[in-house]
Amino acid sequence: MVTGVGALIERVCAERELPCEATGDSSWVVTIPGTHKLKTALNLIVGEHALRLEAFVMRRPDENHEELWAWLLRRNARMYAVAFSVDGAGDVYLTGRVSLKGLDEDELDRLFGSVLTYADESFDSMLEIGFGSAIRREWQWRVKRGESLANLQAFAHFADPQS
Repeated sequence: MVTGVGALIERVCAERELPCEATGDSSWVVTIPGTHKLKTALNLIVGEHALRLEAFVMRRPDENHEELWAWLLRRNARMYAVAFSVDGAGDVYLTGRVSLKGLDEDELDRLFGSVLTYADESFDSMLEIGFGSAIRREWQWRVKRGESLANLQAFAHFADPQS
């Protein structure tokens, strides 16, 4: 079963031009490019009956932990196949488990799309909640020094008092 699923993973990644690397006999890492979160490394682990999905999204927030956890739980209610989870260190992941029965190219594509959508669309909001003070300090520091704000533009609406 692992051989067939592995061939499926590698074929779908090749067709979609997604970097994919075997990390063991029954595991792969797929790099999914995004817009807000520039890339998400999705670990796929093939078990006897299910495919496990694990993707790191964000390190432990500096602030507003409870607000972020509540936001993640509300977001989970609308998600397909994966959900946000938090590890023992407080880092945020997308995790899921799907049956190997019925796993085909279309379903694997939906899984990749789900991970991309949830990691990418949620990323800026998660950073604002968990790292808002640091983003505001960075914005002010760059303005004071005349540094570029290009990679902070997603946060202009709350970091710049003039916005």
